[in-house]
Amino acid sequence: MENPNQQQRNYNPLIWVLSIVIVGVIFATYFIPKSNDGTIFGVDLTVLPLLNAIFNTFTFLFLLAALIAIKKKNIPLHKRLIISAFITTFLFCISYLTYHAMAESTSYGGEGVLKSIYYFILLTHIVLAAAIVPLALITLGKGLNMQVEKHRKIARWTMPLWLYVSLTGVLVYIMISPYY
Repeated sequence: MENPNQQQRNYNPLIWVLSIVIVGVIFATYFIPKSNDGTIFGVDLTVLPLLNAIFNTFTFLFLLAALIAIKKKNIPLHKRLIISAFITTFLFCISYLTYHAMAESTSYGGEGVLKSIYYFILLTHIVLAAAIVPLALITLGKGLNMQVEKHRKIARWTMPLWLYVSLTGVLVYIMISPYY
């Protein structure tokens, strides 16, 4: 239930600035020069894709647990789990940006139907990952402002898409990991 006495914050400018900056920075990483030896300051970057998959796994699990918590009407637990999902997503972004800013992209080496499946998963993952940034932030803003009906309405789209993005991030890693 919405609380008319609660101070409402306008998160929209922050949401749109963050959305544009995050997607823009991720896109820009593909155009900067890369490390020739796969290291940065002598640190091997090849562990970062595995770390990305781990962060995506935790995000998926936090989101799934948050969905269960809200179905049981446990709002405080739901809120903590959603914040945890945002934290692991943030850590994923840092790791992802570091890797893709410094290391060359890895090409998928499989053949046949698996190659088609991989590229379908990858393409939908990329498109929906870009879309989930503003969706998740808007949903969070509505929740923090206790705009319950608006939060529920957008969360019906955000939750399954974010679950898909985090799960397919892990699948992409599993499918391409033999080729790193």
